[in-house]
Amino acid sequence: MKLRKFLHTLPMKLYLILAAIVVFAFFSNDFGLVDIQKTAIILAAGIDKTERGFSVTAQIAVPKGSDRTTGGTSSVEIEAEGETVSDCISLIFAKTGWVPKLVFCDLIVIGEEAAREEDIISHLNYFLRNDYMPDSCMLAVCAGKAGALISSPSAIDDASSLAITKLFSDAAQKSGMVAVSTLKDFTIGYYGVSESGFLPYIRMNTQEGGQSAGDGHAAVPEENQKVYIAEETALFKKGRMVALLTREETFAFSLLRGKVFSGTLNAMDGEKPVTLTVVRNKGGVSLKMKEVPTAELSLSLTLRLCCRGVSAAITDIASDSVSPEILQSAHDLLIEHVEKLFTTAKEAGCDLFMLRRDLFRRSLKEYAKWKDALLPALQLSPKIALNSMK
Repeated sequence: MKLRKFLHTLPMKLYLILAAIVVFAFFSNDFGLVDIQKTAIILAAGIDKTERGFSVTAQIAVPKGSDRTTGGTSSVEIEAEGETVSDCISLIFAKTGWVPKLVFCDLIVIGEEAAREEDIISHLNYFLRNDYMPDSCMLAVCAGKAGALISSPSAIDDASSLAITKLFSDAAQKSGMVAVSTLKDFTIGYYGVSESGFLPYIRMNTQEGGQSAGDGHAAVPEENQKVYIAEETALFKKGRMVALLTREETFAFSLLRGKVFSGTLNAMDGEKPVTLTVVRNKGGVSLKMKEVPTAELSLSLTLRLCCRGVSAAITDIASDSVSPEILQSAHDLLIEHVEKLFTTAKEAGCDLFMLRRDLFRRSLKEYAKWKDALLPALQLSPKIALNSMK
């Protein structure tokens, strides 16, 4: 009521002045927007190490059609070398005249050679300092050069980065076949007391058979079409790649994190192969400080029979239940994968399960005693329970 009375007492001239100010501000301000024709929207960046310093290959969304696509997202790749990553980005600006923008950058890929030889935080320093860089940006390591991966023509999508990020979708993570890490996640692990982390490892393969470009265009030569796979996982210690998890170890890691909902695993029914679907997944890792530090890896799965590798009776096809023999086979295989996962991480010195962090939060006294000796002395105690869906 007081505000309404106050407004009624304002003279008409003041209303006109306020309206003029609003109109002037609206038509004279660009509201922080940049002309898209002068902007390089970076979709992804590939970073490699060179003798000079760094090589950055940026995949840029082009605001117009190109001969590489008949629709969707057109892109172009620009490479630059410099003493720092920031220097490379500036050179990309100089080469194109487009102002580089990172607000839509969803993928950063590091070449394997660079990841193994030095601390990759030096590669990420620029992105961590950039206020417009999304924390949710996906990080990955690739076989060979990251620039070659980013520049490769995809058989799946118009831009390689779009095809690669599909490998990291929620559905892909629920399958358990990929372990995803973001810029934020990796940085937290790096600067924490565990000093460890993981990134998906990407391989690039040639698509067999070629692909028609459609609309009367010639088929894309098959040697130029690439598909990508990221079922392995790179382990890091103090920013350096120290080991590589296999496909099976990656799946076991996803199960222990409780991330799998609809993923599949293989087992044996006697000498016949079967595939099981994970219906429910509970997993966890805890540190027990007894006479010897022990990592208790617990895993509880509910499974259903998904497929047999041989023909079966109609009564068997109508049933989803898993026999005790198949459950035992799956149990034995999972024990094997979990033990290999634990051994790979331990021998590489990677605190993959952040046990040093858990000890630090629990007891500073115990942490001071065990911070350097925890991983070498660590023993494994796996507990796996498998049940059939009724």
